[in-house]
Amino acid sequence: MAKQPVLMVHDGGVDDYLSTVLLFTMQHVRVLGIAVTPADCYIEPAVSATRKILDLMGVQGVTVARSNVRGVNPFPRIFRRDAFTIDHLPILNQREEIRTPLAKQDAPQFIADVLRAENEPVTILETGPLTTVAAALDLAPDIESKIKELVWMGGALNVMGNVDPIMEGGQDRTAEWNVYWDPFAAARVWATKIPIIICPLDLTNHVPVTSDFMKQLARQYKYPLSDFAGQCYALVVHQDYFFWDVLTTAYIGHPEYFTLKEYETEIITTGKSQGRTLVKAGGRKIRALDTVDLNKFYAYILESWRKWLV
Repeated sequence: MAKQPVLMVHDGGVDDYLSTVLLFTMQHVRVLGIAVTPADCYIEPAVSATRKILDLMGVQGVTVARSNVRGVNPFPRIFRRDAFTIDHLPILNQREEIRTPLAKQDAPQFIADVLRAENEPVTILETGPLTTVAAALDLAPDIESKIKELVWMGGALNVMGNVDPIMEGGQDRTAEWNVYWDPFAAARVWATKIPIIICPLDLTNHVPVTSDFMKQLARQYKYPLSDFAGQCYALVVHQDYFFWDVLTTAYIGHPEYFTLKEYETEIITTGKSQGRTLVKAGGRKIRALDTVDLNKFYAYILESWRKWLV
C-alpha cells in the first residue's frame, strides 16, 4: 500500500518536537520534509533540535528547512526559550555532528519545491502559525492544487482563546495563539480552496497532559522516545498543558479516533478580536476535530513512544 505523503511545518514549541517524534512512528506515512517557523521558539535551536530528533530516530532522506518569516504578535520570550533547553537535552547530544540535512533554500521555497516534485496531493501537517505556508502560496500559487488537505492546530471556535489580554494589550480573549501570531497569514490560507481540518481549543481543552499520563510515561523510561517525551513534558507540567500539537498529529495516525464537525468561519485580522476564528454563517467552510476517544488516544501515544528501542 502506498504511504501517505505528509509535509510538516512546526514552530518549535515543546509539543512540536513531540509531534515530530509521533509522526515518524507512523508506518503508513511518508514524511517529505519539515519546515520550522520562528514563532514559539528561537529559530536556531529549534532547527537544531528538530534535526537532532531525526538523528535520534535514525531517519534518513528527510530535510529540515528554516523559515525566516515574521508574525504580527510575537510569542512571549518565556515560551520561546524552551527551544534552547530542548536542543541541549543530553539524549539529543550523543553525537559529535548533526547528520540530518538542512535545506539550502528558505522554507517557503522549500515547500514549493517539495510539493512540485510530488506526483500525488500532499497533506500538510501544520502545528504552528500559517505564515510559512502562506508565504509559500504567495511565492508559488500553483502549489495550491498540490495540497490534498491542511491539518492545523489552530483556532478557538466556541471557547475562549489562550492569549493573555493583560500581556497582549487588551485582546478580548477570543484568539488562539497560532492564529494570533499572524492572523493575516491565516486569512490568506482561508482564501484558498484547500480543504482545512483544524484541531481547535474546543477539543484540546479536554485533553490535558495529566499526572497519571506522566507516571505511565515514566515507567517507559528505558525507551528513548518515552525518555525524551518525559524530559520535554517535565519542562511544562508546572502549568496547565494540553496535547495541542500531539493531538493534531494523532489525527494523521488514527483519524478513526475522532469525530469532525463542519463550520463556516472567518479569520478576524484587526481590532480587539484580532486572531479570532469566528463562526459565521456564509463564511469559509472548514472541518474541526470535535471529539476524540480519550482512552484510545492516551494508549496510542504511550504505545507509539515505547515501540522504538535502539
